[in-house]
Amino acid sequence: MTPVPPPHAVARLRAERLVRSSKPFLARGGPSGERCPGCRLRPSHCLCALRPQVPTRAGVCLLMGDTEALKPSNTGWLVADVVADTFAFAWTRTEEPPGLRALLADPQWQPYLVFPGDYADPQRVVTQVQPAEPPGAAPTRRPLFVLLDATWAEARRMFRKSPYLDALPVLGLRPEQASRYRLRQSADAAHLCTLEVAALCLALAGETQAAQVMQAYLDVFTHHYLQAKNQRPVDATDALHQQLHRLCYGASLMP
Repeated sequence: MTPVPPPHAVARLRAERLVRSSKPFLARGGPSGERCPGCRLRPSHCLCALRPQVPTRAGVCLLMGDTEALKPSNTGWLVADVVADTFAFAWTRTEEPPGLRALLADPQWQPYLVFPGDYADPQRVVTQVQPAEPPGAAPTRRPLFVLLDATWAEARRMFRKSPYLDALPVLGLRPEQASRYRLRQSADAAHLCTLEVAALCLALAGETQAAQVMQAYLDVFTHHYLQAKNQRPVDATDALHQQLHRLCYGASLMP
């Protein structure tokens, strides 16, 4: 197994949530349920060596449902793997997450609350973001995409019951493709997983390579996850791994 990378925002939130648990959180896994702390997969199918490194100007703020950070299938974790400026906060109905207000008020960021525009006042809804400035241009505020990382029912409740988000513009995405996420079932194919939403946001901000890398990374993670679940080995030279390597390094893996 590859050495575990330093914990990112979602990993730290998971550790905090485990401390607050009154009983162990038992995710199904290998013998005795052991999982790599860096990627949450079985050690035999560890993904840590494949974590992409893609610089981005945009940032991501994850407002996470109570148990999302604990779930091995959570894709907000993968967003934090790719985007260095990822922030993660636990959502509760009664309290504002500590530190969130200061982040949203930081002058380097232009926050956007990402949610279907049909649920917001039309005056708050935007469909475009400020792209990365060309070389030599005056710096602008960096886009910060605030994602509600939860089930669809939970995300709607979070949207309605988070008054500290009411002043943010709502970025209403209209995805043209169905979700490719295969680790959880949704009643509506138009409901994308958190990583897919983040990739669309990055593409809107002009971060095309990062968006493509995130999609490829999701495909590789899903493959490792399902192969582990079915007790099958991973082919590290298959088309999915080749695509991720090509996007990250500009060349294919050696056969």
